[in-house]
Amino acid sequence: MNPIVAKILHFIAGDDQADRVVPPTGFTARLTVFAAASMAFLTVFAMALSLATGRLADRWGDELAQSSTIRISAPEGQMDAQMLAVMEVLVTTPGVKDARPLSDEEQHALLEPWFGPDLPLDTLPIPRLIEVIEEGDGYDAAGLRARLAGEAPGAVLDDHTRWREPLVHAAGRLRSLGFVAILLIAAITGVMITLAASAALSANAQVIRVLRLVGAQDAYIARAFVRRYTLRALIGAAVGTVLGMIAIAFLPTADVAGGFLTGLGFQGWHWLWPLIIPPLAALVAFAATRNAALSTLKERS
Repeated sequence: MNPIVAKILHFIAGDDQADRVVPPTGFTARLTVFAAASMAFLTVFAMALSLATGRLADRWGDELAQSSTIRISAPEGQMDAQMLAVMEVLVTTPGVKDARPLSDEEQHALLEPWFGPDLPLDTLPIPRLIEVIEEGDGYDAAGLRARLAGEAPGAVLDDHTRWREPLVHAAGRLRSLGFVAILLIAAITGVMITLAASAALSANAQVIRVLRLVGAQDAYIARAFVRRYTLRALIGAAVGTVLGMIAIAFLPTADVAGGFLTGLGFQGWHWLWPLIIPPLAALVAFAATRNAALSTLKERS
């Protein structure tokens, strides 16, 4: 058998005599399980936030990067002529896949959230819009602006750069905040488990002194605490992770409500990411308990 696997199995099986040092129930046991479950539950949501903002940034970047808009402002008698001139320029522009003028209904739908459903488009000097879809590496924006200035002075090109960059930047910041939240949760988990282990060590000071009198080494005593609190953290984190995944699964989808927060969740293989939370919680508990146990035993030696 592989030595590492053998050590893991021995760690899980434990030592009956050493395990008697650690109380199987009580305040510290409940605190460890509850803390691990709560922190794992929160970690699932922080992870979902990070992944959702990553998808949002990618979607915004892809959608806005491949599209642009040309706005035509001209007197009523010149609008059709300038529209035709702009379309002729676009047809001969490399990198333009498609271009089409937006209908009155589409422009009305764009303006309705801002001005309401009763906006009289026929009586207002509203610019006409042309949607431009790019292909490949896109077109030369500076060259297209120069051609439009010569052929249709009333046309203004908006390549969505000023809209895309702040949105993608904001989504990236949200994703970073999600990862920071996960790190803070891991740190808090370690602190709470350290406090629980220290309290258990103090409560069993008399038993520890007896074990030392019969020849037990500090490493032997510490191993019992490390094993018990690591398994408690693993079980608690597993419960919290399952509950968090169930809660995420019951959130409304983005297609139903159409908002960002309703798209908070996992998609496809991303559902596998929360499965790493219990092992990571166990590693945090292992490190925190081992450090607390060895430090406390050293102080009491």
